[in-house]
Amino acid sequence: MNAPFSLPIVGTTQPKIIDPALDLVEEIQKLKKARNAVVLAHYYQDSDVQDVADFIGDSLQLSQEAQRTTADVICFAGVHFMAETAKILNPERIVVVPDMEAGCSLADGCPADKFAAWKARYPGAVVVSYINCSADVKALSDYIVTSSNAEKIVRQIPADKTILFAPDKNLGRFIAKQVGREMVLWQGSCIVHETFSARKLMGLKLRHPDAGVLAHPECEDNVLAMADYIGSTTGILKHAVASPKNEFIVVTEVGILHQMQKAAPTKTFIPAPPEASCACNECPHMKRNSLEKVYFALRDLEPRLEMSAELIALAKRPIERMLALS
Repeated sequence: MNAPFSLPIVGTTQPKIIDPALDLVEEIQKLKKARNAVVLAHYYQDSDVQDVADFIGDSLQLSQEAQRTTADVICFAGVHFMAETAKILNPERIVVVPDMEAGCSLADGCPADKFAAWKARYPGAVVVSYINCSADVKALSDYIVTSSNAEKIVRQIPADKTILFAPDKNLGRFIAKQVGREMVLWQGSCIVHETFSARKLMGLKLRHPDAGVLAHPECEDNVLAMADYIGSTTGILKHAVASPKNEFIVVTEVGILHQMQKAAPTKTFIPAPPEASCACNECPHMKRNSLEKVYFALRDLEPRLEMSAELIALAKRPIERMLALS
């Protein structure tokens, strides 16, 4: 038998030791049953993490699933703000995160103190925040939205109200065009979706003239202009399955391709490349999680996410408004 290897886990003081002969999938299934635990995973997780999840979805679906779960333990394989949302909706449950440093460029680029100062410049405005933000920013917001429901929710805000939209300027610009309404945008962006290259996408389209282009609205305008369909990760997945086309160029984080290939195994999915010659179409934060870290989180119930009751109460209101409208 090989010697055990050492795996450092964020949020603990000592490295975790794991036996390489251990069947992690089997052990995770045992732990889920013993802990009455559920594993929620985002589409952008590695495929092996997706395959042990009880539910896979986008931010809206994961929020809805977190709201209705009856599990005692929620292991959230995603990024930090997603686990925060699960804790806000389930303050009495244990929420563990495989890697506590799995963050988000959008959330990190919108600190609550600067957000509060920005909000103060527009008294009386309605604050709409994309779910990719911290719990502190959620607590300062009137509505939380996802890429699945942002248009629907913004359309319901009275026309005489100024709307502040944060933190994704690209999604905000796209929604403003869809509803025909100006919004004041926080100047944040996703490090993955901003790297997609219109030039390289054009090259792919020339090489695959029959392929449909499916893009996430966090992409920049010049990329979205070449898309045949623009939508959330779930929307992209559903569109690809329902479409008569058999080939698609997918302009979002590559993790979604695993579920697309499972849902439509006879179709071809081509990941769009970024401008740079790198793996920039992978979210480095999402990829911090791993099967080993999921196992340890369930085994040890850490790293555990804790939040104050006051913050939970304040952040819950705009999330519940979103869920009620979704």
